[in-house]
Amino acid sequence: MISQNTIQQILSRIDIVDIVGFFVKLKKRGTNYLGLCPFHNEKTPSFTVSPAKEIYKCFGCGRSGNSISFLMEHEKYSYAESLRWLAAKYNVEIEETETSPEFKQQQQVADSLYIINNFAQKYFSDALFNSEEGTTVALSYLKERGFREDIIKKFQLGYNPETRDGFTKAALASQYNLDYLQKSGLVNVRDGNAYDNYRGRIIFPIHNQSGKVLGFGARIIKNNDKAPKYINTPENEIYIKSKLLYGAYFARLAIDKADECLLVEGYTDVVSLHQAGIENVVASGGTSLTPDQLRLVKKYTNNLTIIYDGDSAGIKAALRGLDLALEESLNVKLVLIPDNEDPDSYLQKVGAADFTAFIAANKKDFILFQLNIALKDAGNDSTKKSIVVNQVAETISKINKTEDFTKQQDYIKQCSEILKIEESGLHALVNKFIREKVNKAENRASREVTADDGSADISSGVEDDISALFNRDEMHERAMVRSLLEFGLKDWDEEQKVAVYVFKEMEDNQLEELIDNKELKKVLQTYKIWYDEGIEPTAKNFLYNDDLQMSSLVVSIMDFNYEVSPKWKEHYEGHIPTRDELFKEEVFSTLNYLKLRKIKRLMDENQRDLEKATIAEDQLILVQTHQHLKQMEIELTRQLGTVIFR
Repeated sequence: MISQNTIQQILSRIDIVDIVGFFVKLKKRGTNYLGLCPFHNEKTPSFTVSPAKEIYKCFGCGRSGNSISFLMEHEKYSYAESLRWLAAKYNVEIEETETSPEFKQQQQVADSLYIINNFAQKYFSDALFNSEEGTTVALSYLKERGFREDIIKKFQLGYNPETRDGFTKAALASQYNLDYLQKSGLVNVRDGNAYDNYRGRIIFPIHNQSGKVLGFGARIIKNNDKAPKYINTPENEIYIKSKLLYGAYFARLAIDKADECLLVEGYTDVVSLHQAGIENVVASGGTSLTPDQLRLVKKYTNNLTIIYDGDSAGIKAALRGLDLALEESLNVKLVLIPDNEDPDSYLQKVGAADFTAFIAANKKDFILFQLNIALKDAGNDSTKKSIVVNQVAETISKINKTEDFTKQQDYIKQCSEILKIEESGLHALVNKFIREKVNKAENRASREVTADDGSADISSGVEDDISALFNRDEMHERAMVRSLLEFGLKDWDEEQKVAVYVFKEMEDNQLEELIDNKELKKVLQTYKIWYDEGIEPTAKNFLYNDDLQMSSLVVSIMDFNYEVSPKWKEHYEGHIPTRDELFKEEVFSTLNYLKLRKIKRLMDENQRDLEKATIAEDQLILVQTHQHLKQMEIELTRQLGTVIFR
């Protein structure tokens, strides 16, 4: 893991304008910078970057964050990958914390494989463009397929000549370890002799999300019935086929912009579509879709369109993984290419414009397509039709997330019409499958709880969400936390900082218990822990915290304020106080709002007790208590300059 010392060095160098400006053209406007949002299409700039707060916000689509979250959102990096990108940019040497020997060994192997793959990619590209065999055999083949040199270089395609051990000798001469060369799949050893594994093949490097080469796909050129058409890198520490989509590195920004991912089978389909300007496309490599691949798509978009050959094999391939896609809440469409063509050949046949129009006009809903295919196979056989009804009900039951309720109900309506059965009957069957799934999950959870000798309240999360949804006081909680983050280290008086004053007031008046939002309370508690430990917390400590939920919350709290127009002085005289100058008033008012809330709750509790009281003496005490609380409320309200409406 990256050490805290390295992280602090990185964070101390971060300049959000420099980082965001690397991807977005920014213009200074007042104290902030403005540009076109990279997350949605817009003609008028609404994407604002604040160097003072070190955050960005788009007032068009609502996305906001800091430098690290920008890299995670825009480049689809993980938190660690973002830190490594920043370390490389600012020339910070990465220091790793102590890890287990096993992890170190695994990391060493992974680093070695990346280095070998990088060497191999350059070797194969050089062989394609600079060797006689490469230019006359492989490059001419690619150009006959219609590929331009610029697209070949973009995808770093290469060629491994037919010589038995040309690459192997070059790699060993460069001091690369033979064991790692075998693990990478580039070299085989038989009878003590090492030789190239991808002889006479076009090489397709497969990249991870940051552009590093994870492995290769190798396509044979000459007709050979005994040899497989494609050979892929074997699974190793960095190449896990079920977690990869070919072309994702080159397609990620286009998918995000189009809000749609096109999925094809083959490497050449991806390269061909990119060349035609259709860049939001990736390939599954001909395997069934896996949960990891679907989650990779979901990082960029919720809309997946599968484009496969129109033959029976293509249809079956397209239908695999459907239930998994539904469980990931993806909106799945299917397009089948006609006339026994694949996407590459059909594109070459009709051109980019007609291909794009064909895709747009021929998207079929995945569930309805599957249903029609199944009904066609069932014919008039009532038993087979009954199986189809059960299958479609089970499929629809996979759409069981709260936000997808309307979609599920729409499918029940459409499928019942196609099946010519009662909608209520299909609805009941879908619910049956949902209940069975829930029961299985509960039984499994029950077994786990029994094993742990503990208990769990499965409803508490839902109740917390509902409570947060209807919490009318949360804006005051956020304002109080924000004032602490911005002004906590300022002097409240000659003896104490704002942070000390705030926490003393909260402790004396037992205000922390009134913070309903658990994440806001966590920010307060973290601030106090750091402060007590001698750390001087600022918003930056929280903005770049590895607790991404906390970081995201603080970004939203530190949102942009309205700025005073530079033209103000043209119409009005006198100094306009800033928030920094009025910080004591802000801190005081946010605390008083919490005190008012406490008084209101005490008054409600007192009123309930009064309604239950039957003894005159108790009633008198409760009435006096109410009057005292009311007087306190009036005094606080007077200090705040507000009026309470009941």
